[in-house]
Amino acid sequence: MAKITGLGGVFYVSPDPEAARVWYREVLGVDGPYGPQLLWSDDRSDQPYSLLSAFPDDEYLKPSRHGFMINFRVDDLDSFVADLRAKEVEILGTADEGYGKFAWVLDCDGLKIELWQQTAPPPPTPDP
Repeated sequence: MAKITGLGGVFYVSPDPEAARVWYREVLGVDGPYGPQLLWSDDRSDQPYSLLSAFPDDEYLKPSRHGFMINFRVDDLDSFVADLRAKEVEILGTADEGYGKFAWVLDCDGLKIELWQQTAPPPPTPDP
């Protein structure tokens, strides 16, 4: 049986797509031929995964004005946050949840970005 194997991309409207591309390249260090591109082969963690998670309200997405958030995996959150602070990017908060460490920023369009360093394997998938 055919199955979905991962997240193919996140597509959104920006008032200035080129400025957004420059922000992602210069601030987060990701770029590619069609915009920021992430290669799974660059992730060396054990059992990397992506998550599609729905929320009952927008509280977790605040202070973003958008109805979604982008979560990026990082290999060393503490160093990444230090680099962002050196670029004078406001860190909205950080947390260590045991299975992963998190930090949050807003991009140039006010879209909330969640940075995540996986520190434990994913939970088992429930049987259907």
